[in-house]
Amino acid sequence: MNPAPTDPANAAAAAPRPPRRRVHTRARLLAAASELFLTVGFARTSIEDVCAAAGYTRGAFYSNFGSKEDLLLALFDDRAAERMAELERLAAACPGLAPQERARLLAEALLRVDPAETGWILLFLEFRLVAARSEALAEQVAAHDALLARAAADVLERALPELVPTGASARQAAAVILAAREGLLARTAAGGAVAEELLASTAAVLSGLLGADAP
Repeated sequence: MNPAPTDPANAAAAAPRPPRRRVHTRARLLAAASELFLTVGFARTSIEDVCAAAGYTRGAFYSNFGSKEDLLLALFDDRAAERMAELERLAAACPGLAPQERARLLAEALLRVDPAETGWILLFLEFRLVAARSEALAEQVAAHDALLARAAADVLERALPELVPTGASARQAAAVILAAREGLLARTAAGGAVAEELLASTAAVLSGLLGADAP
């Protein structure tokens, strides 16, 4: 079985620092894979394609990643870490706002999809379908989801505790928000006015739930 994905919130602090050359190799492989996955998709991109685009051999690939799936999960970890950093900045930027307003900003930040993210949306949805047909890969994706929910819950507990509804844990609140985001991504990947309306509706409902107990 392939190793579980890295916790996007704690990976840098927990893992020993790899040699600089290996860091550079890993970064080039990730960059090459990102471009290929977003251009032609996960299924149509091979490990050989990634190696050729990055200028490395298969040996260099396997010294950094156990499989093409591990490589993609590493990319998802990086994206998740970026989103968690955005939430941290948001929490720090609005300490004086009313809880309801903080809830609205949080929901919008979690659900917002920039036009440049469309490729990532389609890639993630494609990978979900691939994982659904593989028990081992489904376990990896579930582990990734759990770690992402934990990272989001940490932000709620540390910076926005009043936004956790009564009767639910921060982990539960985070898991529901992230699941809502994924469903929203599937429904709005094509963009347009309908997608904008659905995004606004979802943000309004979630922010209302998150801020329901706020004074």
